[in-house]
Amino acid sequence: MSVNKVILIGNVGQDPKITYYEGGNCVAQLSLATTEKGYTLQNGTQIPDRTEWHNLVFRGKLGEVVDKYVHKGDKLYAEGKIRTRSYDDQAGIKRYVTEIFVDNMEMLTPRQAASVQPSATPQPTNPVVTDSY
Repeated sequence: MSVNKVILIGNVGQDPKITYYEGGNCVAQLSLATTEKGYTLQNGTQIPDRTEWHNLVFRGKLGEVVDKYVHKGDKLYAEGKIRTRSYDDQAGIKRYVTEIFVDNMEMLTPRQAASVQPSATPQPTNPVVTDSY
C-alpha cells in the first residue's frame, strides 16, 4: 500500500497563470509559500523563519475557480498529490520540477465587503472546491 497526499496552508505568491485549451479545459498554476516560524534556542541563538515555495497545479473546474477568485496574497488550504517531472533546458541540462496537483482547495482569505454601493450580484463566499481526476 502507498499514499501520495500533500496538505498545505499558505499564501499565494503570485497571481495565477491561467491556460485554457481547446475544448474549454482550464489549467491554473501558482506558487504557494508556507512558513515555519523561527525560534530562539536556550543559549540565545536565533533560528530564523523558514519559507518553502510550492508549485501548485489546478485543472478543470478547480482551475476555473482559481482563475476567478484567487489572487496574490490570498491564503489557501490545498490538498493534492506530489508529482515530479523532468525536461531538458535550452543548454541540454536535465531539470526537475516538483508540483502539487491539487484536487481539493479552500480559500481562507475573507472576501472584503462590497464598497459603498451595494452590488446587485451576490458576492461569493469562500467555497470548498473538489476536483477528481
